[in-house]
Amino acid sequence: MIAGLLKWIVPWEFSWVFLATFLGACVLYWRGSRTLHVSTGRRLAFWVGMAIVYLSLQTYFDFYAEHEFFMHRIQQLLLHHIAPLVIMASYPGSVLRAGVPLSWRVHLLRPAWRSWPWRVVRAVLLNPVVATILFVAFVLIWLVPSMQTMAMLDWRIYRFMNWSMIVSGFVYWWLVLDHRPRPPGRMIPGLRVLSPGITMAPQILAGAIITFSKADLYPIFEICGRAFNFNVFTGQLIGGIIIWVPAATIETIGGLLAMRQWLRLSRSGRIRRQARTSQTLIDTAAAGGS
Repeated sequence: MIAGLLKWIVPWEFSWVFLATFLGACVLYWRGSRTLHVSTGRRLAFWVGMAIVYLSLQTYFDFYAEHEFFMHRIQQLLLHHIAPLVIMASYPGSVLRAGVPLSWRVHLLRPAWRSWPWRVVRAVLLNPVVATILFVAFVLIWLVPSMQTMAMLDWRIYRFMNWSMIVSGFVYWWLVLDHRPRPPGRMIPGLRVLSPGITMAPQILAGAIITFSKADLYPIFEICGRAFNFNVFTGQLIGGIIIWVPAATIETIGGLLAMRQWLRLSRSGRIRRQARTSQTLIDTAAAGGS
């Protein structure tokens, strides 16, 4: 029984980089949650999301993701949609920042945050257009059969694929679930609500194409050896439906959460106050120029 349990807990492909990153985030959040008041719901969302990430990448689940197309699609759904959405819905930024020792924040984080390389990275990755395109592109790119084959044959490409999915998911959902008006938020509140509807459309189309395909689009899973005695087309059909239905459902939930924040901003008057402040600044500048 113990041996059977260890089989599921022990990583299929161990990664020191992932483990260090994962443990670092956990320690920072634990430290920060002792300093700041964090609601039980937010804490639960963060730890559930982190557990999903760990189970997806550092347990025997990864074996099935490498040997069955539909299991691989479940893994990508967890890494790209569910885990980032749940974690970002916990709004962990302030908690993680509070978990960093003060001296590190002053002498390391602040200079790094103000450095020009990091400003360039922020300007590019946190641009709403770029983040939205990357969010969709990384789903579609890895669905191309030749790209899927390369990822399954080369462990470096496979890990890059997983990292690209989870990082793009974090960036996108951070922008969509931002609870602040713009600025300082980078996306207009109304666009945060519409964006998931825009991004789900090409994913639904890709899922439908795979679902109704009459050809074996991913023979690499036959070469690697399938984990289950599933018919090839049955597994492919299930994988296509996962891309089509659950992914769209998760994005709909994300859009509803964004609408909830938009309504909160509207009820509190923060959007109207900001609009009046901006108009005042414009009028003042115009009066000074005349």
